[in-house]
Amino acid sequence: MTEQRDLYQEIILDHNRNPKNCGALDHCTHSANGYNPLCGDKLQVQLVIKDNVIEDIKFHGNGCAISVASASMMTQVVKGKTVEECLSLFGDFREMVTGNVCPMETAKKLGKLSVFSGVKDYPTRIKCAILCWHTLKAALHGEEDDITTEDE
Repeated sequence: MTEQRDLYQEIILDHNRNPKNCGALDHCTHSANGYNPLCGDKLQVQLVIKDNVIEDIKFHGNGCAISVASASMMTQVVKGKTVEECLSLFGDFREMVTGNVCPMETAKKLGKLSVFSGVKDYPTRIKCAILCWHTLKAALHGEEDDITTEDE
């Protein structure tokens, strides 16, 4: 178990140091801003959606390692997916990090996102991991108000 935990920590640290899809999109069709007042994480998610499919996605902002890594990995996973698939992934991810399902049950669905299953043991970190997902959901729904992790 220690080897697996070390691997998971290394993956999260790598995505924090070298985030994927970080930056701004010049011509996004959807965007939303998210804020975690507990940790101070702030980010914006920008999307290009065409024919109900996420063609491109980027995020930018400031956050802790878990927040940045989660956003980085999320953007990799949802690119090319339909809006409905993304919303389903949001639900699965939320259930996993809050400890409402066995991580093994969601590992198949979430793949590499399963590295965040351990945050369920650290309640204050759950909001760090899920901030980008709430922000993505707000962007997909066209919500104009900034979202916070306190809204859930």
